[in-house]
Amino acid sequence: MKAFELTEKKEFMHLLLRSELFDNFLLSEATIHAAVKYDIDGRINKSFFADKDDLSGQHLDGLTYLPYGQIRPVCFELIKGRRTPTYFKFVLMLSPSNLTNTIQASGTSISESDIRAAFLNIYYQNGRLMLTTGVSYSTFITDKSFETEWEKFTINFLNRKNVAFSEI
Repeated sequence: MKAFELTEKKEFMHLLLRSELFDNFLLSEATIHAAVKYDIDGRINKSFFADKDDLSGQHLDGLTYLPYGQIRPVCFELIKGRRTPTYFKFVLMLSPSNLTNTIQASGTSISESDIRAAFLNIYYQNGRLMLTTGVSYSTFITDKSFETEWEKFTINFLNRKNVAFSEI
């Protein structure tokens, strides 16, 4: 796991809430402490959708969690305003297809069945905006090479998108 402080808060918040930069990630969960506390469970409520065609039409078939891009406007509405929330946390994860691509690109011996998810945890607390990486394994594995590659991928992603950060 690597931790980063996001040094240009306003610019990063614009990228997180107003741009499509993170839209291809899935939202595992979000917590926002503003005037009240909001807890968002990113799992898709399949009973909300009329039928499988409805899920397919929304490009949700085969997914357990909602793409962040579909919930981003709601998150923006909860955070926008004159006052900064006292705390927030977004747990984003790679979609199944992006996880497969990342595993293959990593060049490690890890297989898809070994990894449950690769995460980006974005949180704001005590005036600091932070991002941490994480990997959830399906089983105990001593080989942490994929974790190292996920950390490198995250650094390259932030650099390519001109996100200002310092490694902690």
